[in-house]
Parts: sequence; C-alpha cells; structure tokens
Amino acid sequence: MTVTTDKKTDDDKTESVDDAIGIEEPQEIAESEAAAEDDAEGEAESDGEKKTDEPEVKKAEPEAQSEPEEAEKPAWRRRVLVGVVVAVFIAALALSGFLGWKVWQADRLSQASKQAQDAAVSYAQILTSIDSNKVDENFNQVLAGATGEFKDMYSQSSMQLRQLLIDNKASAHGVVVESAVQSAGMDKVVVLLFVDQSVSNTTVPDPRIDRSRIKMTMEKVDGQWRASKVELA
Repeated sequence: MTVTTDKKTDDDKTESVDDAIGIEEPQEIAESEAAAEDDAEGEAESDGEKKTDEPEVKKAEPEAQSEPEEAEKPAWRRRVLVGVVVAVFIAALALSGFLGWKVWQADRLSQASKQAQDAAVSYAQILTSIDSNKVDENFNQVLAGATGEFKDMYSQSSMQLRQLLIDNKASAHGVVVESAVQSAGMDKVVVLLFVDQSVSNTTVPDPRIDRSRIKMTMEKVDGQWRASKVELA
C-alpha cells in the first residue's frame, strides 16, 4: 500500500510540474492549432463576406466615349450643309442655263423677225412696182421672191396680166411707208405693210397715189425669206 501511494504522489508531482512550466500534451497542442486554423479561416470568410457585401462601385465610363458622338454631329451637319450648297448651286446653274437658253432663243427670234420684215419690205416694193417695157423682168423678180400658195397663184395669172399691162402702157411705183411684225416664228413671220403706190396708164396719164395695207406671210425656204401669202388688209 505504501508503494502505490508513492507512485500517485510522483504522478501528481509530475502533472503539477508540467502545469507549472506550461507544457501541454501533444493532443492538446494539436487541438489548439486546429482551433487557430479554424479561427483564421473564419476571419478570412468573414473578410470575404464583408468584401462581397460591399456594393460594387461601377467604374465611370471615360468621357472620351461621348466625344465621337459629339464629333459626329458637326460632321453630319457639315455634310448636310455641303449637300444643300451643292443642290442650290446646281439649281442656280440650271436656272442660269435655262435663262441663257431663253435669251438665246429670244435673240434668234428677234433676228428672224428682223430679217423677215426687211425681206417683206423689199418684196412689197418689187410687187407694187411695174414697167410695161420690162414686164418679163418684173415678173421674174416677183416669182423669185415668192413661194407656196402665192407663187402658184401668180404664175397662173401672170400671162393675162402681162398682156393687159402692155396694152395699157401701165406703170407703177410702190413705196413702203410703214411696216410691223404681227406674229413671228423661227421659220414663219407675218408682216403688215403700209404701201403708197403711184400708178399711171393710158387712161390716167397723170400718176395718182393709191394707198394700201398689205398683210404678207413670209416663210424661210432654203435660207431665204419668201412670200407665201399676200393679202390686202
């Protein structure tokens, strides 16, 4: 019994010494290390949860992205402005061309009217002038300046008229007092003429003045203005 008591005493002493110097048993050391690792993992998880719970801060998009859109607006406006300017220029050019063409046409028509009027004045003086001694020459001049309907009519009546003029020793001299263009086209012009004609023959030896108003239609044939119709108006 004494031996047993002594052993317990020694064990108790040993435990008390260990406790005094802070020596832990291996199992207790392992358990404390595991607890420390669990604490560390818990702190890491808590840190992760904190980070996860924190609201995400959206990165502000750089303002440079809006610059292309703002830059596109002036470029678009410039393109529209250029298009408008080009359209206006084309319209102005077309209008200028049209007006130029109209002026050119008016100038051509004015020239045609003047040429036809001059030709009508000259032809009216030939038509109203006659010399019984030069009947054939007068007739040839009249036919040379005629065309169409009037030329056909004058050719048919010239033979009878020739003999009548010779028998009566008739003579006449016409002068155009005034003339005006009634209507005008590029190839056809109607001219009004006021003619004073001095007439004499065997019956009336003293010349008398006959005043007449003639409406003459002039047509351009082979580049020459000729009378196609002659009427007393």
